[in-house]
Amino acid sequence: MGAGTSERSDVTPLYDAPRIAARVEELAQDIASADLKRLVIVAVLKGSFIFAADLIRALHARGMAPEIDFIFLASYGAGTTSQGSVKVLRDVGTPLSGRDVILIDDILDSGRTLAFAKDLLLQRGANRVLSCVLIDKQGVERAVPIEADFTGFACPPEFVVGYGMDLAHRYRELPYIGVVTEETAAALEPAGADKTADGAEG
Repeated sequence: MGAGTSERSDVTPLYDAPRIAARVEELAQDIASADLKRLVIVAVLKGSFIFAADLIRALHARGMAPEIDFIFLASYGAGTTSQGSVKVLRDVGTPLSGRDVILIDDILDSGRTLAFAKDLLLQRGANRVLSCVLIDKQGVERAVPIEADFTGFACPPEFVVGYGMDLAHRYRELPYIGVVTEETAAALEPAGADKTADGAEG
């Protein structure tokens, strides 16, 4: 970790802040090079909010001025295990008819959330929907056959936190991405908890 970065004993760093910043710049260049018309960026809340903000600023530095909206989906909630269903807690308000959309999410895991959101935006009339995820978990079985169009990092099948991503509402503030220990995950995941209360993942 760089100077001034506080590490935690319950989180093992995976990607540090400089590496994340460099990768965001690369993603912005890839997106700016795509032939996108009347672009709308839709960020999936809550886990993508820091990633989306950094990426949008990087796109601005490349001369892009997309409209920005948000969608709030829920599937994981306080714990670490997917519900197998997705709920819309806050829908997109921007008219999407005939427009290109970049859908930004934090993690591609089971594929349910990304597929659900992509289909929903296409139903709203989007010309095309391209997805950009910060983390693509490897070695996990997809519930839905989907891949991201733009990917930050291919990640081992661990529960990652930081840079906007949480476990039981904690760790979002970390400037790096790290893996929580099994003991921490077990301690923070309430038995039988309702896992539709927080942001979706996967």
